[in-house]
Amino acid sequence: MRTQAGKLGKWVIGVLLILAGNNSISVWAARDSIAVYQGKIIDADSRLPIMYASIFVEGTNIGTVANAEGEFMLKVPLNNGGRIGFSHLGYKTIFIPRNEMKASGNVIALKPEIVSLQEIIVRVEDPELIIRGALANISKNYSRKPAMINGFYRETIQQNRRYVSVAEAVLEAYKSPYNNYFLNDKVRVLIGRKSQDVKKMDTVVVKFQGGPVLPFFIDIAKNPENIINESFFNQYTLKLTGQVSLDDIRCYVVEFKQRKDVNQPLYEGKFYIDVNNLAIAAAEFSVSEYGLPYATSTYIKKKPATMKVDILRANYYVKYNKTGDVWQLAYTRSELAFKCKWPKKLFSSNYIISTEMAVTDLDYNNIEKIKMAEAFKSSEIFSDRVEDFRNDDFWGDYNIIVPEESVLSAIKKLNRKLMRQQ
Repeated sequence: MRTQAGKLGKWVIGVLLILAGNNSISVWAARDSIAVYQGKIIDADSRLPIMYASIFVEGTNIGTVANAEGEFMLKVPLNNGGRIGFSHLGYKTIFIPRNEMKASGNVIALKPEIVSLQEIIVRVEDPELIIRGALANISKNYSRKPAMINGFYRETIQQNRRYVSVAEAVLEAYKSPYNNYFLNDKVRVLIGRKSQDVKKMDTVVVKFQGGPVLPFFIDIAKNPENIINESFFNQYTLKLTGQVSLDDIRCYVVEFKQRKDVNQPLYEGKFYIDVNNLAIAAAEFSVSEYGLPYATSTYIKKKPATMKVDILRANYYVKYNKTGDVWQLAYTRSELAFKCKWPKKLFSSNYIISTEMAVTDLDYNNIEKIKMAEAFKSSEIFSDRVEDFRNDDFWGDYNIIVPEESVLSAIKKLNRKLMRQQ
């Protein structure tokens, strides 16, 4: 039997360390048919940026996510009059009419929502029963119909804190029903671009397999067996730590930690589970401190024989949105950090591979199954499938995740090098 972490590694997360030496589609909408809103989301008390907050159009499936600096950009069709919503874990959701939003310079202050002990009604005290209830209710809580998803995906590679690769794409995915575990999600790249400096990667080239497939694989409501199966309850300690508000929905917070006596690369983290219907609203998890010593073979698929590689951390986050009574995938994020060291070399090199995907639109009516020949495969290298950065207005009317200043600066530097090489 494969371990849970082993599944993630085997089927999606593959890092290839290779010794060095070894057509865009037109955008679909006209700019004058949309309104663009830009700004920053901050904590109302501290005035500090709120990372990865959700931005969405009320009553629709249109949305995006703020970056790590709280900055956002949302593109909305002019014929849609819904209010703009802003939400984040632990904050009160707010809605702003579109006629009160500016094209740029919006500062959105979210107020922390603290769940007091007097408000907490614990309907189930046993965390195992909460998780088992969440599993039993997946087919009821999540979409039982297929959907077509538009999403924005970004993948970055850093070497010793310097970006050596940034690749981005607008994705289209066939999202299979949550009550059918035998139908897989399929994803294809609509338009994409990259900036990279392979020469900077010392004596190895880092390749990341399966990129755009990963967000759908860590959709634990669709693929619960990747973490939660019968072995889960014997391999982890569980603790109900309280309740928190997520998108104005009261959620149990259930902590899980790998047992010390389990010698496998397993996880620790938190499930955020709706108090009323036991839907998994979000989850964050990492390979545990007990699992890290066993993780290298799971994540590193190819490396020079004499190179030593240690996994430093592997973090994941997945969030769902609720429309009506139906939950659907909204956002995922991952980070894999590892250290490479050659024998007889004094210094090592540290790498960080980060990915994120925001679902920017969703359609239950115009369903088109993606052909196998078009679908992105878990063995493919995303940066090999997209072209170099060219056009500043590349994304047209597609919603994206605004890059942080450090990523934006890296793109400019990498592009300057690319231009000099041409």
